[in-house]
Amino acid sequence: MPALVLVSDPADGVATLTLNRPEKKNALSIAVRDEFTDALDALARDDAVKVVVVTGAGDTFSAGFDLREFDRLDDEAFAATLWASSDRWHRGCIEFPLPMLAAVNGPALAGGLDLAVMCDVRVAADTARFSHPEITFGDVVYGPLHDIVGGAVARDLCFTGRAVDASEALRLHLVSAVVPAAELLAEAGRFAAQIARAPRDVLVRTKAKALRRSGITAGATLDL
Repeated sequence: MPALVLVSDPADGVATLTLNRPEKKNALSIAVRDEFTDALDALARDDAVKVVVVTGAGDTFSAGFDLREFDRLDDEAFAATLWASSDRWHRGCIEFPLPMLAAVNGPALAGGLDLAVMCDVRVAADTARFSHPEITFGDVVYGPLHDIVGGAVARDLCFTGRAVDASEALRLHLVSAVVPAAELLAEAGRFAAQIARAPRDVLVRTKAKALRRSGITAGATLDL
């Protein structure tokens, strides 16, 4: 079985995590979330890492949680596993002690949007779009989006579930740059290299300040 999350060795302080389930639009199953969180835990302990780039294989960043797994929530043991995985994943992303940069290579929907906004910086391909379609049937993760774009925009996107294309995302300051899809990884590399110029201990302290200032506590997924 191929890895569901590809982890690059750090080069000049930069490591890359790639969601590797393109045939399922990089849906965030329990197995994907657990591999991703395990990888974050390992990268946090690696003194060679200063910044982590997150992207998706194929033409989708992530379509969000794997909804097929939610059909099994009547199984109490499975439901407990699903929510524990979800809570651990959100906590791992939000509390990661170094900067994370999302290279959004296509649609970032529902939990995929959450992943993008839990990163500290976002650059997007011109094919990217962002939305919270799950508002029609369940809770959305509100806090990290509010921290980035403010209450007016966050409430708009979370209550309506409307899609935002890359150009509007740039106007809303949801992303820092938009480039043609073929140039995305190079653009993400430029941003990551700028971040990696700083000493690791300075990046750790600055990330801690950002987390304190945001007031976002990891908590349970449905409380975010």
